[in-house]
Amino acid sequence: MPWPHCKLASRRRSLRSVRKTLPTVRADTAPADTTPPLDALSEVLRTVTLTGATFFSAEFQAPWGFTSPPSRALVTPLDADAHLVLFHLVLEGQALARLEGSGDVSVKAGDIITFPQGHAHRMWQGQPPRWSDTEPLVRRALAGSFEVERTAGPGDRTRFVCGYFRCDSFVGEVILAGLPPLLTISVRDHERRSWLEEAILFLAAEATSDHAGRSALLTKLSEALFVETLRRWMARLPPDQTGWLAGARDEVVGLALARLHREPARKWSVDTLAREVGASRSTLTDRFARYLGEPPMAYLARWRLRLGARLLKNSRHSVLEIATRVGYESEAAFNRAFSRQYGAPPGRYRRTIGAATTTRRSKSARA
Repeated sequence: MPWPHCKLASRRRSLRSVRKTLPTVRADTAPADTTPPLDALSEVLRTVTLTGATFFSAEFQAPWGFTSPPSRALVTPLDADAHLVLFHLVLEGQALARLEGSGDVSVKAGDIITFPQGHAHRMWQGQPPRWSDTEPLVRRALAGSFEVERTAGPGDRTRFVCGYFRCDSFVGEVILAGLPPLLTISVRDHERRSWLEEAILFLAAEATSDHAGRSALLTKLSEALFVETLRRWMARLPPDQTGWLAGARDEVVGLALARLHREPARKWSVDTLAREVGASRSTLTDRFARYLGEPPMAYLARWRLRLGARLLKNSRHSVLEIATRVGYESEAAFNRAFSRQYGAPPGRYRRTIGAATTTRRSKSARA
């Protein structure tokens, strides 16, 4: 009977012989990591969605001119946490646009002109005999009364589709911060309509229909349209642009934003986040300050409170459970931070929001 150590030696020789027959896997031929890369824009829009969209058509024949009020003037007190993003798509003809204190901007068929922060503006063609105030028209459209605005003149015709996206105020305060107050984007490809233009036309037509599921369809398609618009803005931003969208495009800040938005309740520190994104602490801090104007942990604190406010509004979770879900170790710490940000403790905030929502539903039911 062989000794045990002889068996062990035999097994070692067998393992060495098997290893020699195995292919060598070099670093450059190792299987690629198939995990999708984190995308800051997708991560934030996964939790920040549109709450409504409005579209209506307009036809003008020169000379004509209209003024549009700031979008904050169109937000009702019951919807104070909303932000309105306004755009005009020129379908035919051309026009001039101007913000108060700025120069004239020319737009033509196939151009989208957008006002990310909802600034008051005016648009015209020719020498308008009077300026039309569009606030009554827009208020009717936001309330669900869709109509085509027309003016008749002897000159060239200009056709628009006008739209408002209603979204969480976080979008206006953070994501769109840093963008110019007026942006123009061409959506046509060599005079041919793009899918984006066709989608807007479809939405404008659908808004005036009585088809079943109209509201749900408008919201879902509007979200896709909104995301595509943000992507186009990001692609056109100059290298020295600052703000959330510019930061999301940066390889360090973008990855940091994606991780914070994917795991807001994680026990983050600057050191931990820097390791996660493969950057030094100073590089991460400097780039965050450059693009967003605040340190990473300050940004995270605001985002956690925003999530907490949403949960207070849309869920039945207790304040303690919400505090835990958004990354606070105690209800007391969450209460203090929330009160500083929103001017009221979570319980009172929830009761106020609940009362406002009930009032809004009652008015909608009577309308």
